Amino acid sequence: MLSIDRTTYDAIVAHAKRDHPDEACGIVAGPEGSDRPERHVEMVNAAGSPTFYEFDPTELLELYKQMWDNDEEPVVIYHSHTATEAYPSRTDIGLASEPGAHYVLVSTREHGNNEGPVEFRSYRIVDGEVSEEDVAVLDALP
Repeated sequence: MLSIDRTTYDAIVAHAKRDHPDEACGIVAGPEGSDRPERHVEMVNAAGSPTFYEFDPTELLELYKQMWDNDEEPVVIYHSHTATEAYPSRTDIGLASEPGAHYVLVSTREHGNNEGPVEFRSYRIVDGEVSEEDVAVLDALP
């Protein structure tokens, strides 16, 4: 199960809506081994595409250096789908390289960047196997 605080949840949804019709992407880092998503980092979709996302390699390397320096790891890796459901595509599954991370997908297909709900789902992706997990949005992490 992914437990995430309301502020981080809202920030991920706002990022997905703001970048629509292009896919948004980012990472939520947390202390190594904690499974606590604490530091939300919006990333640039270097692909600038409504159907694909790609982290900018320089930006991603800088983030990993920061995480190493802070004894952090990527707890949540997220991106949005703008025209399809919040389920990992074959490309998403192939790119999933952090077996300990929660892969969050936010679908903005119904309302785009307008007011209205989004589809927010989380998965574990290990060795190409996708398992959906429950998401608990809390006022604050315990």
